[in-house]
Amino acid sequence: MPRKALTPNQMWAALVAVAGHVPVPLTGRDYLELLPVRWQAITPAGIRIHHRTYDADFLAPYRGQASPVAGRDGKWEIHYNPHDVRQIWIRLTDSHLAEIPWIHRDHVHQPFNDHTWQHIRTHAQHSNHDDSQQHEADLADALDQLMRRVHSGHATTTEQALLARATTLPIPAARHPHLGTGPTTSAPAQHDELAQHDEDDSIDELDDLPDDDTRPAAAAGFGLYDAYEEADKW
Repeated sequence: MPRKALTPNQMWAALVAVAGHVPVPLTGRDYLELLPVRWQAITPAGIRIHHRTYDADFLAPYRGQASPVAGRDGKWEIHYNPHDVRQIWIRLTDSHLAEIPWIHRDHVHQPFNDHTWQHIRTHAQHSNHDDSQQHEADLADALDQLMRRVHSGHATTTEQALLARATTLPIPAARHPHLGTGPTTSAPAQHDELAQHDEDDSIDELDDLPDDDTRPAAAAGFGLYDAYEEADKW
């Protein structure tokens, strides 16, 4: 139909019918956008999630300030990787997602998830209930000791299982948004085939801070997240 006028959508439909559809890998920034989202306040000490503190120097102008997002009680948009909670990403006023490390990230060199962290909190001794900073440092040290026991083969079966669950990251590009530069499309059909949510991997139910607000990621994000959940079993 060389002379027929077609809209862009009509042309797309015609070409897909002839040539098919080739999914293009997402970039690192796309992965960050599709990570689960929660809403947090920026306190003078940083951002607190499950007794972990995330902080960076660039947060200085925003400490104690309310988010401009309406309907969120002044909280800020946070993206997190459930399989590696050593860092989070925050959307500030420039609309970009900026990485904020856990203040003890340099002490723990292996990825871990919230299941592992809750295990440490349950079994670690809290010697000073009034010093939350020291308690967090003690938890980080206990986590490091756990990883050392697993690495040396002296861990219990439960400890080995905890670390084994966290060692394979299903979203490797999330911490490197500069790696991908190509166009981004995704195949909904593949998401539908792979999307089977594993409730055990959700950290929303572990939220013990009453002023935290969490919500699932967008539908497209859950398709990606669930696809990688299923990929873990391959």
